[in-house]
Amino acid sequence: MSQVAVIGAGTMGNGIAQVFAMHGHSVRMIDVSAAALEKGRETIRGSLARMVKKGSLTQDVADQALALVAVATTLDQARTAELVVEAASENPALKFQIFEQLDQLVGPAVILASNTSSISITEIAARTRRPGLVIGMHFMNPVPVMQLVEIIRGQATSDETTRLVMGLATSLGKTPVEVNDYPGFVSNRVLMPMINEAIFCVMEGVATPEAIDTVMKLGMAHPMGPLMLADLIGLDTCLAILEVLHRGLGDDKYRPCPLLRRMVAAGQLGRKTGKGFYKY
Repeated sequence: MSQVAVIGAGTMGNGIAQVFAMHGHSVRMIDVSAAALEKGRETIRGSLARMVKKGSLTQDVADQALALVAVATTLDQARTAELVVEAASENPALKFQIFEQLDQLVGPAVILASNTSSISITEIAARTRRPGLVIGMHFMNPVPVMQLVEIIRGQATSDETTRLVMGLATSLGKTPVEVNDYPGFVSNRVLMPMINEAIFCVMEGVATPEAIDTVMKLGMAHPMGPLMLADLIGLDTCLAILEVLHRGLGDDKYRPCPLLRRMVAAGQLGRKTGKGFYKY
């Protein structure tokens, strides 16, 4: 697939665009915000420069990768894509609207993938006339570094679509893992209750955020504690995923911690706002 469109130029979108470009794909990164596109390209440039400095990439390859990333502010620029990967905000209504439009724009054989971390692929696919060609490609943050891609099959996703996307993820130097479409998939169904429980520990005064993170790092060999990870992911994103889990599975064990709700209401969202469980 030589032509790839990535919808969204944020943290995940620019990372996905970079990885495709590093492996020789021509990428069009699309976002309604010209400022977001400019920031996204600068992020890619900086990431490639760090890889060159570390010696994991040659300057030539970095230059070629950057040259393969074009930007656009309208969705119709995805018209010629052979694959579309949507990485817009984790908002169901927005994703449904994007997929409805993409379905009208691109060729009938084009695979439409979503980088959603929790929204149902089956529901997204139902907004299109090609449910067999809709699939989840859930990359991990930071995309250029993290190995895993969760490949999520919706109710109607075909075997052939799954096979092609698994092979594509492997060709990007990633390790694809196939999962079925249930709320939170595997990654967030396991991770978010742990993060939520760590937040309950803070709220109940069991220990400080530093102490909780140290226990998980040194006692359970986690590279990063759950509260620092929550700050990295974004507390608003954690809350949104927990709400999907709570609503979709109907079990109170997924009920978001009131402290998490309060912090999000206060705009303390983690690294992106300079304050969450830690100050940045």
